[in-house]
Amino acid sequence: MIEGVTAEPGDVVVRRPRGRSPRWWVYSRAQCGVVSRAQARECGLSARQVDWLVASGRWVRLLPGVFVVHTGPVSAEARTWAALLYAGPGAVVGGRTALWLGGVLDEPPQAVTVCIPVGRRVRRQPGLVVVRTATLADARHPVASPPRLRVEEAVLDVAAAAVRPWDAVDVVLRAVQRRTTTADRLRRRLRARRRHRWRRLLELVLEDVVAGVRSALEREYLRRVERAHRLPAGEYNPVERLVERRRERTRYRDVRYGVWALVVELDGAEAHPPEEWFRDDGRDNAVTRSGRSSLRYGWRPVADDPCTVAAEVAESLRARGWGGRPSPCGPRCTVLAPTDRADDSVETPPHPAVAEFPR
Repeated sequence: MIEGVTAEPGDVVVRRPRGRSPRWWVYSRAQCGVVSRAQARECGLSARQVDWLVASGRWVRLLPGVFVVHTGPVSAEARTWAALLYAGPGAVVGGRTALWLGGVLDEPPQAVTVCIPVGRRVRRQPGLVVVRTATLADARHPVASPPRLRVEEAVLDVAAAAVRPWDAVDVVLRAVQRRTTTADRLRRRLRARRRHRWRRLLELVLEDVVAGVRSALEREYLRRVERAHRLPAGEYNPVERLVERRRERTRYRDVRYGVWALVVELDGAEAHPPEEWFRDDGRDNAVTRSGRSSLRYGWRPVADDPCTVAAEVAESLRARGWGGRPSPCGPRCTVLAPTDRADDSVETPPHPAVAEFPR
């Protein structure tokens, strides 16, 4: 805790030294209670005084030449500052640590990632990941504290390090969903990179984001249900303002087929714990009150049986006036019965970019 912030139970409070505040206190307040040996010397402390503060237990060593000026638990923010001070001038936080600081991730990673200029070398330490970056000046955030990479750069770095493609997709969608960046910014930074392991995949994902997709499940539905079976193009995450109990509320529909008064919600039991199911009920009830119908799917049906989902959505659309028919996604697709395939006289217009999304 920094002075002036209300303490919660279990928080560690960095208490102001008695009497006149020493100069190093200014550094500790700005750095979550962390100071470096160089800063302490700059503030007039001798090497022997610093060693005495550590030996007496008033300061605790976190990394070589970096100390926290209180005892007790050390916060993730303090460990982040310690890593930056250890890495030296010009170092910035990167990787998953930068995404946590930027609000993309909820929990701090176990190891702090710091980026340093190419010409510098930093000795490895437990809990510290050091990355040398040639474009550090352009990639760093201009004002954020602690110093860190821009969200776009950190997202692309984490995505490039992903072993599985869906992990790369998840971090991109999470960053956009939480409004920490935009698809346009990510596309610009991706184009500026000479190499990226998942370049083509992320280009496709960002095209989906422009269409309104905000989650991995929505992208799976768009790709494997809607586009693969040439269903009409739905509107993803449209904003609706409703008046409920004399109060205006903003709701987001996952997929809305407005002309045919059908809403597809993509979450279900897999997305929420049982104590929050009432939220889904409230959304369904709001759809019904508006005169529309809703279908709800979770990960399992969309990922394991997209053809059945497509058949059900198509049946609902046709019951509400859609004149087209879905197309099979492959030779084993069950979206149409054999008789329907033979008698199908209405050609469904192709869905945009249907051939660009390999399974």
